Amino acid sequence: MVAVGHVRACSGAAALDDARMPSRYAFLVDTFASEILKVLSVWSMVHDEDLDVRPRAGDRRGRTLREHMVHQCQSENGWFTGMFGIAAPGDVLPPEPTRVAFLRHYAAAAQFRQAQLATKDDAWFETVVPFFEVPRPRTWILVRRIAHTAHHRGQQTALLRSFGRGLHSTYGPTADTGGLAKDKPPVVYPYADVAGLLAGEESGGAKAPLPPAVVRAVTERP
Repeated sequence: MVAVGHVRACSGAAALDDARMPSRYAFLVDTFASEILKVLSVWSMVHDEDLDVRPRAGDRRGRTLREHMVHQCQSENGWFTGMFGIAAPGDVLPPEPTRVAFLRHYAAAAQFRQAQLATKDDAWFETVVPFFEVPRPRTWILVRRIAHTAHHRGQQTALLRSFGRGLHSTYGPTADTGGLAKDKPPVVYPYADVAGLLAGEESGGAKAPLPPAVVRAVTERP
């Protein structure tokens, strides 16, 4: 597949140098780094008018996209401070609840956490700590944290699809980048890296263009 607008799909900031990391769990830190860019990429696909629309009008059980952004910031902060002992500097939420402010704020906090994780050794990762009411090693908790983030990101992309928004790649091709993997479509990430994403969105948007829409059904069925 051809990756458009992206140098390395799993690079959230600068690529991690595993040789300099003191832990066999460097791959977990690298995965966490990739999730930073994926979160921000989905948020970059959001239009300002989408932020407070619920999945079902009048039903407050479904989070809005702005509420998803709040939850990502608060939840990740809670896990990292309480279970990993890593507290990002500054407030948990941005001073203004705008989309661009959330992008900038989350990028700074998450990249700080990534840098701190990269300094930890095997003993730190293997230490058992409370995961709510259950004791778990930090390796397990970090895997669960990544899964938790991906779960909510899926909810957000489903919301965007219901709003009729185009979806760039986060893990692979989408209906808007050319269809399913069996059709060998391109993978089109909105931005190559976090720095480019922030600069692009702060200037009004500079995502990689999507190809023409596919005319066939997006399904694995024959």
